[in-house]
Amino acid sequence: MALGRRDKNLQSSMRGSRIMAAIGIGIAVGCVFAFLFPRGFFSTNQPIQVRRVSDSNSEVDAASCESSEKIDLLKSDIRRLSDKNAELKRQVRELNEKMRLAEQGNQHAHEQVVGLSKPHKAGPFGTVKSLRTNPTVVPDETVNPRLAKILAEIAVRKEIIVALANSNVKAMLELWFTNIKKAGIPNYLVVALDDEILEFCKANDVPVYQRDRDESVDAIGKGGGNHAVSGLKFRILREFLQLGYSVLLSDVDIIFMQNPFDHLHRDSDVESMSDGHNNMTAYGFDDVFDEPAMGWARYAHTMRIWVYNSGFFYIRPTVPSIELLDRVAGRLARENAWDQAVFNEELFFPTHPGYTGLHASKRTMDFYLFMNSKVLFKTVRKDATLKKIKPVIVHVNYHPDKYPRMQAVIDFYLNGKQDALDPFPDGSQ
Repeated sequence: MALGRRDKNLQSSMRGSRIMAAIGIGIAVGCVFAFLFPRGFFSTNQPIQVRRVSDSNSEVDAASCESSEKIDLLKSDIRRLSDKNAELKRQVRELNEKMRLAEQGNQHAHEQVVGLSKPHKAGPFGTVKSLRTNPTVVPDETVNPRLAKILAEIAVRKEIIVALANSNVKAMLELWFTNIKKAGIPNYLVVALDDEILEFCKANDVPVYQRDRDESVDAIGKGGGNHAVSGLKFRILREFLQLGYSVLLSDVDIIFMQNPFDHLHRDSDVESMSDGHNNMTAYGFDDVFDEPAMGWARYAHTMRIWVYNSGFFYIRPTVPSIELLDRVAGRLARENAWDQAVFNEELFFPTHPGYTGLHASKRTMDFYLFMNSKVLFKTVRKDATLKKIKPVIVHVNYHPDKYPRMQAVIDFYLNGKQDALDPFPDGSQ
């Protein structure tokens, strides 16, 4: 009997457990459906859900369009940044090159400073040499990018012949550049001071450069005489030197027989032809000044040299050279003076009370190779030996009848006419 009661109790307990489990499962399933379908299985808001899906699709399309536009913008930004990066790389290369040149210049300057300031013993007699050559400046293309581009194309080893010209000297200019072409000289440039010369050079395939408009310069360049135009060169040449180029300045009354760059020494700031006509006058001499009233001290020794010709000189891109141009240009702007006289005064006057002299090195060219017209017509043409010398250039600077004498120089030295120089007097009539 007891066993029967235990079985009944066990069956009753199991039945209760099953009921409780079913209730628990029902509650759990209800919770799940309540979470997944908060509005119920038969909600009347189904169209709203469809509309929301439709709106979502529209939003996806709009987002897709916006993404496409953003991609295009990003591509554009990438291209722009790539171009900017390339430009920055180019600037870095240029700056590195400038730094390299600056370091070279600084090293050269340092060597000179050390050589001048470092205490050292003098060597044996006759072996001691002082420093002569100043370092070149660091080129600065920002001064004149247009001119820098022209010079980069036509200069040879950073050297160039430069002539200034306006329409007043058109005939002589034609002789000048025709002769340079025949001499096989490639690195030359005409600075046109008016539009007529600009077009004339272009028509004759002559390298030409015209400065940007500057009323203070143009007024002189277009209508000025020879001396006024000559004074302009000291202002104009400054930019050539700042760009790092050595310039062989040439007036247009010059005939070239040889390439002058083959005959330069390049050991000085300025290398110039002389107005002298022999060894004494060209290279300097001790001139005795006689003053009888001084009695025993009547004779005073003086040092003399005939002036450098400001119409033909080679100038290196150094600080003293640029200072020379600035000094001469400044004085010509303030004074009614001849540019050649001022050029020589600034080169040769020593430092004295109230004045600081220019610390520029200078060399006088061989006056038989770089010949002025006084040497030619007064001496050379009358000497059988000297007539055999072929000069590098002849500068018709001493005579006003320039064009016919230039033509005679061409006939004598280049066309073989031995009597071409004979009809002309020694000087001017």
